Amino acid sequence: MRKIAVVTGTRAEYGLLEPILRLIEADKSLRLQLIVTGAHLSNRFGRTVREIEGDGFRPAAKVPLGLSGDGPADIAAAMGRGLKGFAAAFTRLKPDLLVLLGDRYEILAAAAAALPFRLPVAHIHGGESSEGAWDESVRHAVTKLSHVHFPAAAAYARRLRQLGEDPLRIHCFGSPGLDRLRSLDRLSRVELARELGLPLKRPLGVVTYHPATLAADRGLGELDALLGALKSFEGTLIFTYPNADVGGKAVLAKIRAFTAADPRHRAAFASLGQRRYFSLLRHADVMAGNSSSGLLEAPYFGLPAVNVGDRQKGRLRLGNVIDVPRPTAARIRRALRSALRRVRRPLAAAGISPSRRIVSAMKRLRLDDKLLSKRFHEVRGA
Repeated sequence: MRKIAVVTGTRAEYGLLEPILRLIEADKSLRLQLIVTGAHLSNRFGRTVREIEGDGFRPAAKVPLGLSGDGPADIAAAMGRGLKGFAAAFTRLKPDLLVLLGDRYEILAAAAAALPFRLPVAHIHGGESSEGAWDESVRHAVTKLSHVHFPAAAAYARRLRQLGEDPLRIHCFGSPGLDRLRSLDRLSRVELARELGLPLKRPLGVVTYHPATLAADRGLGELDALLGALKSFEGTLIFTYPNADVGGKAVLAKIRAFTAADPRHRAAFASLGQRRYFSLLRHADVMAGNSSSGLLEAPYFGLPAVNVGDRQKGRLRLGNVIDVPRPTAARIRRALRSALRRVRRPLAAAGISPSRRIVSAMKRLRLDDKLLSKRFHEVRGA
């Protein structure tokens, strides 16, 4: 039986991985070893490991990072604790393959820890770009530490080849998160209002803003512009908490102060859970902030997204996104008005499951020395 270890550290990444976890668990030739870390184990971020367990998954290991602060030294120390914790987990679990998704610092720690174990790594959502955050560097570093790749789009697969990855190691099947969006039972507007404890007066806006970790002020100036624009928003605003990144506490403090000023029409949640979050995207009239969710999940619902600043610069966009690269309150207000006038055009559901194709490819992998021994693939004409 092939043992496949999968690492999850945030609510967003878990939502993308969940269909893959289900398929691994259901396959009699595979054994799922779920390793939970990061914000999932933090009370400050909603301790979302309870949601994972509520979905029926039993973590094989938990790797706490001790996320007490959000300064550069705190995050670097958390990475060190992660490196040690993943090493202990790999020693005990002895997985045959490690599956990682995305670009978080805890994912980099897991990839680095796998190296001396000769543990092959499969990386999902590589080759993407987010030039306004140091996630960009993390993502490409994980690519070089990985042995097989599952990018979400052809343009991202091309970037992997530019990074020297052998095309035979690259399998472009799309984002596994699409399977989750298709299958999840969503709440009605009345049910969602009851669970959130707000009337959900229209227009309904969802706001997710994370620190811009490469900016000198961590994006606080752009957040001030966003909140300034939202002061005149006449409907209901639902905020989700920022990531556990450098500068996250300052971002959260501003969001809390803003929502406290009008608690009848504004609220912030550490974690909505997958069902409530996707139900919110279904019923919302506009999304705003700098989260990749505006570019990845919002298009599925046809939800217009106002993308503030450069955090997501470099990612592929669909027609639902309105970019405000040099944000001021006035520019963001104009973008919001434009977004609210748009006609929603949800994406047509594709018939082929990316998650099923990814798991099938993992089953076919030859886990041998040839897989572990990587040669830099030269791109002709480069």
